[in-house]
Amino acid sequence: MDKIRFLKAVDGLVGHALVSILTRIGHTNQTVHVPPPGQLGKVLVIRPGGVGDAVLLLPALKQIKAIHPGVQIDILCEKRNHGIFQLSGDINRIYLYDSRPGLIECLRNTYDAVIDTEQWHRLSAVIAYLTGARVRIGFNTNERGELFTHRIPYSHDDYEGRSFFNLIAPVVGAGAVDGTPDVFISGDAFIEAEGIEIFKTGRPIAIAAGASVKERRWGGENFGLMARQLSDRGFNILIIGSQADKSDALTIKSYCPAAFDLTGATSLKDTAPLLKSASVLVCADSGIMHIAYALGTPTVCLFGSGIEKKWAPLGKTHRIINKRLPCSPCTKFGYTPPCDSIQCLTQISVDEVVREVIDLSG
Repeated sequence: MDKIRFLKAVDGLVGHALVSILTRIGHTNQTVHVPPPGQLGKVLVIRPGGVGDAVLLLPALKQIKAIHPGVQIDILCEKRNHGIFQLSGDINRIYLYDSRPGLIECLRNTYDAVIDTEQWHRLSAVIAYLTGARVRIGFNTNERGELFTHRIPYSHDDYEGRSFFNLIAPVVGAGAVDGTPDVFISGDAFIEAEGIEIFKTGRPIAIAAGASVKERRWGGENFGLMARQLSDRGFNILIIGSQADKSDALTIKSYCPAAFDLTGATSLKDTAPLLKSASVLVCADSGIMHIAYALGTPTVCLFGSGIEKKWAPLGKTHRIINKRLPCSPCTKFGYTPPCDSIQCLTQISVDEVVREVIDLSG
């Protein structure tokens, strides 16, 4: 069992019990006031989970910083998404949620407020409570809400970036306006996009075949056929992703030998300038999709099991292909039920994806 599944299993086994115990020990309905603008000293923001949530949280962090210019924002996150927070200029310290030393070190700090951005699982709410912060803010999605002083409603009908702005309303004011996520690209990224041959001529198209959930994968063969058609039309193809996506990348290369493969060779920090230089990104519903959106890179996104209105990039420079079958979306609070047929994706044809890429890049 990998670490992600282990944490979810632990949450399911002991999370409810821990919340019940702590609620009986210290629950209070007393009104707690947040320090006024400019007077919030130190805040902990808890963000376990994937890359996408981390990217969409960045504008909310920037808004906190704007309302409280002197605030120090610490992040408690997982190893899999900490690279996103390294790209932000609004963060003081980063601690790892899935590392015992990192978690212990974080809990030794004193915070004016803790904001738990997790949408469902209970352990992060428990950690928020254990910090001893007087102000504790989180989504009121189950009994976890009993551990917060400010309980914020959560809706599957809201774009996730908007959900995070709803969450931080107690510290920034209800009138805060959300914007497009942004990513600060570090100047010392070791890969310079301009130095890669495919960016020197032609129109570079980035492909990210991977997704953390197998029910969101379109498959290397489909991406390979698409890459070949685009290559034949004069586009330059760049394949990006983690080492876990290498099998799909090799399949894509078998259909399109001219493609430039960087899967497993770049960190999140290195991937950002590559995406920024691409004409279009073609991808599944994944973390890389959110990074591209944050950087202003046009995308063609393939949706099925995921909730489009909550997660899909917004605006005219993004094309969402979604068959909207009666069984989709089926994902809820990060859980996607197993599916063998995955018809929501298998019904998406190579030709329609190619048409969207050509139309978007033209």
